[in-house]
Amino acid sequence: MDADKLDWNWTLREQWEVHWKHQLRARLEGLTDDEYFWSPVPDAWSVRPRGSSTAPVQAGAGDFTIFAAPQPVPAAFTTIAWRLGHVIVGVLAARNAAHFGASAASYESWEYAGSAATALDQLEAQLDVWLAGVRSLGDAGLRVPIGEKEPFPEAPMADLVLHIHRELIHHLSEVCLLRDLYRHTNPATNGATL
Repeated sequence: MDADKLDWNWTLREQWEVHWKHQLRARLEGLTDDEYFWSPVPDAWSVRPRGSSTAPVQAGAGDFTIFAAPQPVPAAFTTIAWRLGHVIVGVLAARNAAHFGASAASYESWEYAGSAATALDQLEAQLDVWLAGVRSLGDAGLRVPIGEKEPFPEAPMADLVLHIHRELIHHLSEVCLLRDLYRHTNPATNGATL
């Protein structure tokens, strides 16, 4: 194949879309609220009803907040709810706003999901915006510097696309692992297929 004729934009989108369609999405089907909020260790970072968290810094605009900071050493364990909140807001929505004209989004302004179904809907919506935004860049847009909205402003947009896809694969794989752990440590779900 001639690298000069390769559709790099399609290739980058395909990297994520194949993983999503053939590995991750099916593994998220049927995510329950018990799994979403389940904490296998005490004091895990999570999404909690406003006013019920003891976290020193909480963020969120709605009925639920996310434990936001400061990051302890060693790093805090995080629930599926927290990991999905991070992916939805920090990985996708903030980037969609910064680069693709979506509504402003931050940990402080976001209305976090109070259920697994709502979180998955938010995730799908942000993924749709992300992929449409990446598609709109074409090949030429992948070479344009990211700009001051990111820590490495001179890096090309292709670097950001690759970074976001790594983040998505990494964190959503963690969610799948937590689902497996939940199934194997909760007798009522033992034998369930995920």
